[in-house]
Amino acid sequence: MAWRVQNGRFRPGIDHPTALHDHDVVGDRLDGREIVRDEHMGDPEIPPRRRQEAQDAVGGGHIINAKVLCQLFRFAITYDLADTNPAKGVELLTSSSEGYHSWTLAEIEKFETTHPVGTTARLALALALYTGQRRSDLVLFGRQHFQGEWLVFTQQKGKARNPIRPEIPIIPELRHIIDASGTGDFTFLVNGYGRAFTNAGFGNRFRKWCDEAGLSECSVYGLRKAAAARLAELGCTEFEIMAITGHQTSKEVTRYTKGASQKVCAQAALRKMTGGQN
Repeated sequence: MAWRVQNGRFRPGIDHPTALHDHDVVGDRLDGREIVRDEHMGDPEIPPRRRQEAQDAVGGGHIINAKVLCQLFRFAITYDLADTNPAKGVELLTSSSEGYHSWTLAEIEKFETTHPVGTTARLALALALYTGQRRSDLVLFGRQHFQGEWLVFTQQKGKARNPIRPEIPIIPELRHIIDASGTGDFTFLVNGYGRAFTNAGFGNRFRKWCDEAGLSECSVYGLRKAAAARLAELGCTEFEIMAITGHQTSKEVTRYTKGASQKVCAQAALRKMTGGQN
């Protein structure tokens, strides 16, 4: 069983980043680490309030872990490695966490002041903010993805099962920052050795860039949320935002843009109330 987990064999066809995550989730359980996180979480004798407090304390990881473990036990049953699936039917508790912090305009300006045009940090910010993509895609972007004034690529997440191929217009600001920056032969973003970043390496480097700007709550993933929120504030529909971010359902987009959409609706409502004076 441990060999199957290590090699990602209980979920054939998944992309490599997802396989690595699943290995970490299940591997911790097999090795006896972090068991306390899920211990008794499904016990009906524990008062709901206490169960919710426990869930809030560990964030949303319980939901992801329960799903992965359920898939693992389904695999085990298929190959006669287990008789039952103890993860099946486990109540997925809600979390009060809003996930990654979405950058504010002031935070973006602070990062830009610390990292001017021409630096790799500023290029990374622009790619993330003006494309709305995940870091696994950002580290692979290069001029080979340019088709005229469009950025055309296949998203890394889920490409083995359900490939998504967005086509995103390259706005002048992004084009200017790319042209003003030192880039690699095949990727725009390169590390200090002139080589393309790994996914994890880029995340660590971006963390340092944020710290240098005094932005301890900000992350590269938060720029994806900020990009979606900006589009919502400009009046884009959920389907228009999905065309940029590559989401296949509106559920995640709605979560990203909830605050921005409320702001747009409130502004429109007051404009109607005052006869279009605002």
